[in-house]
Amino acid sequence: MNQYNGKSVFGGIAIGKIKVLAKGDAPVKRIHIDKPQEEIERYHAAVEEADRELSALYEKALKEVGEANAAIFEIHKMMLEDDDYKDSVEGIILNQSVNAEYAVAATSENFARMFSDMEDEYMRARAADVKDISERLIRVLSGKGEEDEASEEPEIIVAKDLAPSETVSLDKDKVLAFVTIQGSINSHTAILARTMGIPALVSTNMDEQMLDLLDGKMGVVDGTNGSFYIEPEEKILEELLAQQKKEQELKDLYETLKGKENVTLDGKKIMVYANIGNIKDLAHVIKNDAGGIGLFRSEFIFLERNDFPTEEEQFAIYKTVAETMAGKRVIIRTLDIGADKKCDYFQMDPEENPAMGVRAIRICLTRPEIFKTQLRALFRASAYGNIAVMYPMITSMKEIKAIKAIVQEVCQKLKEEGIPYKMPQQGIMIETPAAVMISDLLAKEVDFFSIGTNDLTQYTLAIDRQNEKLDDFYDSHHPAVLRMIQMVVDNAHEAGIWAGICGELGADTSLTKEFLKMGVDELSVSPARILPIRKIILETNVTEYGRIKE
Repeated sequence: MNQYNGKSVFGGIAIGKIKVLAKGDAPVKRIHIDKPQEEIERYHAAVEEADRELSALYEKALKEVGEANAAIFEIHKMMLEDDDYKDSVEGIILNQSVNAEYAVAATSENFARMFSDMEDEYMRARAADVKDISERLIRVLSGKGEEDEASEEPEIIVAKDLAPSETVSLDKDKVLAFVTIQGSINSHTAILARTMGIPALVSTNMDEQMLDLLDGKMGVVDGTNGSFYIEPEEKILEELLAQQKKEQELKDLYETLKGKENVTLDGKKIMVYANIGNIKDLAHVIKNDAGGIGLFRSEFIFLERNDFPTEEEQFAIYKTVAETMAGKRVIIRTLDIGADKKCDYFQMDPEENPAMGVRAIRICLTRPEIFKTQLRALFRASAYGNIAVMYPMITSMKEIKAIKAIVQEVCQKLKEEGIPYKMPQQGIMIETPAAVMISDLLAKEVDFFSIGTNDLTQYTLAIDRQNEKLDDFYDSHHPAVLRMIQMVVDNAHEAGIWAGICGELGADTSLTKEFLKMGVDELSVSPARILPIRKIILETNVTEYGRIKE
């Protein structure tokens, strides 16, 4: 028996046969070409074929993991057509009279190195995307079709690494789990794995040479504890089988919780809402019996387009969400572009530290026409359901004053134009230490607080949450973070408003009881976490704390 450890992407136990995905890393041969122009035409044909493949992958991902996660293939399509990339390939073919495969491989190496050397974490991550599209082009040029890795029975997929396209290409009905030697827990592949609900490990401490010996062997992936077992001993296998059985029983139990209210043993009602990125996620919201939507990330409406969405386009989306949720509260966060969420058509200047740069509400207040268009769409859609609006990255009372002035102007214009609208509840995200420290003042100006624990932790600990090298230093349970949450909740209640959590920490079941004791009124999590959170709420008594308000 061999045991390896990795970083958990998604929990659960998977037991079955191992299937190794070979990367085909054989070096590309450099071949002299007598007619470079014909080779360039062959390259253009390969680009067209790769584009068709990516379009098909996008449609498949759209159905399986939603529009936001499928967007990576739109990015790959754009990179495929990038002028600098194409000029490099064509230049190498013409200047060196070499085959297209070699020109693509050389361009891939150069561009990947360029991205890897950049300071910005988002741009460094693009190195993997360049390699992915280049490998696709080389395969097409070599006349090799898409590999069919399907088998008759579900298997554990093991690889050196998995590109996003490879992850989506997998038939998830035939995949028990996947394990990779490389990879980050914040990579596109990890995000896709979590959305697909496949137990997965990345950065596993396994020698690459081991891959040649694993195919067909029995394996066990313990996603909860980050362990990967090869041919486990009988005793360990029995323990893991028992754990797997308990997990299935728990899933069955969660199903029985549908339709129940989120009420503690002592009668305190908690709002348990869902986080979503687009309207295609609504099916998961309804399926998991969420009480509402606590975070609609409206920025994905912008990220999924090549130009600014119009007022009518935004209005149609917001209206659909409001009507679908049939009176349940839908909290829509205004545009949160910036930091790791880039949008080329915004034409933003490069920044040395984008996480602390022009982002979120700072863009909205410095580009008011974009902000006004979104607010008009939101206020109009509010007439069709229970919409609330939430403003991100607030740090000062000055920002609140500026927002209110723009809101007043927007409402006045709608009124003058005779367009039906409704003034929604308006809250703010608390995700900076500055907002925490003046939360007593901010609470008097808004209808609710929603704590964004991802950024709050990042700014409190001075740690880039996108940097995998700092995973061991990033502590979302840090006492400073928890004390800040308590301060925000207390100040909210003192002013008579409610306070919730919409960041990743809200889904951390090891802290659910602690949050209830703090007096947190709302937890907004991914749809799949709704029922596990509900189970804990139903089993908890917090009378002695007396802080939660209905």
